Amino acid sequence: MLTCALSLAAQEPGTGYWRAASNTAASITGDIAIGKAKLTMNFKSYPLAEIRSLKPAEVAAVFDADANQTVEGELYRLKVPAPTKLLHHNTLCGTDDTQWMATYLSGGKTLEVAFFSGDDEPVFTMDAISKSSRLCGTYFFVR
Repeated sequence: MLTCALSLAAQEPGTGYWRAASNTAASITGDIAIGKAKLTMNFKSYPLAEIRSLKPAEVAAVFDADANQTVEGELYRLKVPAPTKLLHHNTLCGTDDTQWMATYLSGGKTLEVAFFSGDDEPVFTMDAISKSSRLCGTYFFVR
């Protein structure tokens, strides 16, 4: 039991097992697990690389977060091929490969995730996100 507690304490924020908490997550991704080098959805794993931390204003541009508060967000690079079928034969980004994942950890118990297509890193401003065709969707998860 002590070993389990130590491994959880050493875990980075946002990593670990997350239960689908929104209708979108429940019908497309199901529960997910985020590790240091992989994302697991619907019993399949995809390579994952942490790119950088997101600034509070960047997090607020994508998620329902207050840019004036201390918020934790991360940007990851991944590749989920377009033909990959998740729950109910759904895909993350339609006919485009999913190449980016942004996360926002709220209160340690809620994780919001946004998936993006495109080769270039997404631009995280309110204006860019509101006009973006690369934002594939946002999902909510809980511990």
